[in-house]
Amino acid sequence: MDTWLTNGKDEGADGGSPTVFIVDDDCSVRTALDCLLRSVGVQVRSFGSPDEFLKSKIPDEVPGCIVLDVRFPGQSGFHLQNEINRMEFPIPIVFLTGYADTRMTVKAMKAGAIDFLNKPFREEDMLDAIAQAINCHRARLSTAKNVKRVRARYDLLTPREREVFAYVATGMLNKQIAGELDISEYTVKIHRKNAMEKMEAANIVDLIRQATTLGLAVRAAQPEGTAKGTANGASNRDKPSSAVSNGTEYDCAFE
Repeated sequence: MDTWLTNGKDEGADGGSPTVFIVDDDCSVRTALDCLLRSVGVQVRSFGSPDEFLKSKIPDEVPGCIVLDVRFPGQSGFHLQNEINRMEFPIPIVFLTGYADTRMTVKAMKAGAIDFLNKPFREEDMLDAIAQAINCHRARLSTAKNVKRVRARYDLLTPREREVFAYVATGMLNKQIAGELDISEYTVKIHRKNAMEKMEAANIVDLIRQATTLGLAVRAAQPEGTAKGTANGASNRDKPSSAVSNGTEYDCAFE
């Protein structure tokens, strides 16, 4: 059985253990899941409704997932899924229902659910789904931590260093960048050196990797000889942007 136990101690960015949030209006289901998960060393928090969950304080940097029933009196579990998806780092969801149909399953999976299990569920299926969800959330948190670290470095760059950084990330030569920015090649080298140091980049490959993390456009450089103002054979509107992306996309593969 593939669980978080196969990966050793699963700890979040703040050293916390994984937590599974059970949201189900059936007390017997909550109790059964609580006993199952605690038996394998996982922390559990239970809620009788989506509203109860939304009013609680959920830790931001601890890996976990939500085991969510589909149907509640007067509302749907999909409402909570929509609210979760608005979070900066959405917590993966494993849906649980006694009334599954194809349309419902497709809707949940399209909205990012990790799995959709029927009641009564097999313990192994539940543990495998939760393990996948926790691993997914751990990856999201790790990516977010890296983006935050790289963005903090990028914020140290001057406007000109950001421009040079963006061009360097496309693979352009110093001479080409100088022509684009109408500055000397020596000045480009200074800005390039400063950008490399502030970004703590060991080499160009590392710098390009960080540019990708920030969402900067990265294009392969064309041979020298392109006209000024159309570097790399592209029009001005295709020049690399020095503006970083405000968001980060996360994807967890379904098995």
